[in-house]
Amino acid sequence: MNILKELQKDFNKSTCDQIVKYIGNDQERFSMLVDAFLNSEYRITQRAAWPLSYSVKKHPELIKPHLRKIINNLKKPKIHDAVKRNTVRFLQFIEIPKPLHGITLDNCFKLLLDKKEPVAIKVFSMTVLANLAQEYPELKSELITIIEDQMPYGSPGFVSRGNKILKQLRKI
Repeated sequence: MNILKELQKDFNKSTCDQIVKYIGNDQERFSMLVDAFLNSEYRITQRAAWPLSYSVKKHPELIKPHLRKIINNLKKPKIHDAVKRNTVRFLQFIEIPKPLHGITLDNCFKLLLDKKEPVAIKVFSMTVLANLAQEYPELKSELITIIEDQMPYGSPGFVSRGNKILKQLRKI
């Protein structure tokens, strides 16, 4: 399978699943997907984000060699919402190496605080921050304040995740 060609076709859940199945736990194939995700025009990048997050959820070890580049990618201006959403989605499910904690915290706080970000990006960022707060309890009060400040204006999805995360944070 040529991953790039598949991403150029009419893209849907079935195509996404085929790419994820083709990649399996093969690092070389996964690297091709990451290359498309990081280095293609926006439509391909957007489409690559979906199978990337599913592949990482199934095989989290595949992301390790690429994690720094992908986390740094979040800092790019005008990055598509699908890229941000799928990046922070998979960050919820993996163990982030200590040297990347700072940049991850910075990116996720910025995403959570940005009023223009879609709900999914905010709630995934909230979860990543809560996961890292387990290791950095000093972040707990700041994160609680941010979540509580946004709850009155949040969507039902934000409020639901916010309540869950607040309970988790108060146990730290």
